[in-house]
Amino acid sequence: LAKAEYFTGRKLKQRFGGAFLAGLGFVPVERGDAHAGLAALGAARKVLDNGGAFGIYPEGTRSRDGRLYRGHPGVAALALVTGAPVVPVALIGTDKVQPVGKRMPRLVKVTVRFGKPLEFSRYDGLVDSPQIRRAVTDEIIYAILELSDQEYVDRYHKRPDTD
Repeated sequence: LAKAEYFTGRKLKQRFGGAFLAGLGFVPVERGDAHAGLAALGAARKVLDNGGAFGIYPEGTRSRDGRLYRGHPGVAALALVTGAPVVPVALIGTDKVQPVGKRMPRLVKVTVRFGKPLEFSRYDGLVDSPQIRRAVTDEIIYAILELSDQEYVDRYHKRPDTD
């Protein structure tokens, strides 16, 4: 998933960037639009149902300050409805690639750590339970926390335009 703004620019550089992301299989999402978010999860489900892999930030965005925030339940819903395993991935240092207020990314070390796949078949048939979706989301976030040693913040990450 990638924010829709990456796909809608009018300048040549923006159009090239959007075409590049689309070519890599990124799915645009209008942030703050629940219907667009559900459509993006539908696209993700198609990928998973066809045996593909799908990457998603459980927090909804990359961390702007290097801390790990509460996860949204979309990743849990996908795992529960498709039966796909979830491979937790910790990205460490992305907050330093393009700090808040900087226009150009910097070349800095980013560490990527992969965890053991998590499966949630013990919850088969319970995808409609908000409590189960929250429990699965929290288990995924905890696995990322263990991989990253980040500070955990028990609230949703604020989007940049709401800071």
